[in-house]
Amino acid sequence: MAVSEAQKRATIKWQKEKTDEVRFRVPKGERAVIQAHANQQGESTTAFIKRAIKETMERDNAEKSE
Repeated sequence: MAVSEAQKRATIKWQKEKTDEVRFRVPKGERAVIQAHANQQGESTTAFIKRAIKETMERDNAEKSE
């Protein structure tokens, strides 16, 4: 199914208005390891990274309040 140009423009507009982009680099080969782990968990790479960040922040905040 092809996506119309109008839909592409709408998606780009929504992304600009509603999301921030975070980019980072990993050593060669680590990307494949991260992707494989995410797949094993039944997640996309993005979902896995977001979950990892959220869980780490929650743990760090819990440790600070002890």
